[in-house]
Amino acid sequence: MKIVQLTKKENQDWKYMSANIKLVKPLVLVFGNRFLLESDTIYSEIKTLFPDGDIVFGSSCADITAESVNENAITITAIEFQKTSFLIRTSNVLNADFDSFKTGTDLIKQFPTEGLKYVFVVSEGSFINGSGLTKGMNKATNDNVLITGALCGDSDRFEKTIASYNENPKPGEIIAIGFYGASLEVSFSIYGGWTPFGPERMVTKSEGNVLYELDNLPALDIYKKYLGDKSKELPSAALLYPLNVKSSDEKQSIVRSILNIDEVNNTMILAGDIPENSKVQLMMTNVDNIANASEKAARQALSLREKKPELAMLVSCIGRKIVLDQRVEEEVEEVTQVIGDGIAVTGLYSYGEIAPFHGEVSCQLHNQTMTVTLLSE
Repeated sequence: MKIVQLTKKENQDWKYMSANIKLVKPLVLVFGNRFLLESDTIYSEIKTLFPDGDIVFGSSCADITAESVNENAITITAIEFQKTSFLIRTSNVLNADFDSFKTGTDLIKQFPTEGLKYVFVVSEGSFINGSGLTKGMNKATNDNVLITGALCGDSDRFEKTIASYNENPKPGEIIAIGFYGASLEVSFSIYGGWTPFGPERMVTKSEGNVLYELDNLPALDIYKKYLGDKSKELPSAALLYPLNVKSSDEKQSIVRSILNIDEVNNTMILAGDIPENSKVQLMMTNVDNIANASEKAARQALSLREKKPELAMLVSCIGRKIVLDQRVEEEVEEVTQVIGDGIAVTGLYSYGEIAPFHGEVSCQLHNQTMTVTLLSE
């Protein structure tokens, strides 16, 4: 595996973070600020750098490397595999017949099943119901292929996200990268570091990822009451107080971020499904807990391996970034210290993390976690 990394800030030239070596038919992952990715020339610019590369774009709340976390930049990670092949398939949620579950199923069904070992997903993050998407992908694989990935981000603006494959980034796009190869080793882990507090409440009315009522009362009213003065800062303040969701359909509780609120209908829009009759609690955290959780995720992902990793793909959540604030690089440092020097790191802060729970295969949509995926050939 040969890897080249570059970064570029607004009105600056590309800066190489690694040796500038020639790559043959690389997979080129491009994460960055949405405004910078909206440049009309961004695809042609990167195609000039990697003329025979397969280029995948995704907007981020910040892009991650071993050196830094950049909120106003674009980061390229180009990977030439020696023994692994990959295929890329896409879908778009702006189609008239869009359905998250069907989109996930149809997307993964495009891959030949023989030898399919791992799928990395870069999904739009504005319209998708991430729970439906992951359930659809699991159905297509019969729950026997590892899938990790991210919902693209747009910092705390929540205006729109963009992504693409071999074209300028655009809204609504979902890209899946399927990896094939007997020597490819992939391990992963996730950790959150958030703690529930306050009383449990029953979800008495919901529809998909829209929460209407808790204990037969308007959910938004209850949530605002807990936030107090911070409710004036909604929806961004909601990222500091996600919901812990316990459902009879799931073995483990899932954290759900509130992505937006609807004052007219007095509802809350979550990043994924929140089933009726599930129980929810507010959650909170601090910088130390988040950093410790990232270290745990890295240690667990590393412990599950036979070979030393060559590439680490990190997906963390916009809510964690807001809590960490000026100390945002600390959780990435915790990961790099565990996995060791000389390992390329790429990733993004997202609107949702896609990965299974530890010890499981079926992927889920998570919020407020650090997801670590380690690869080697």
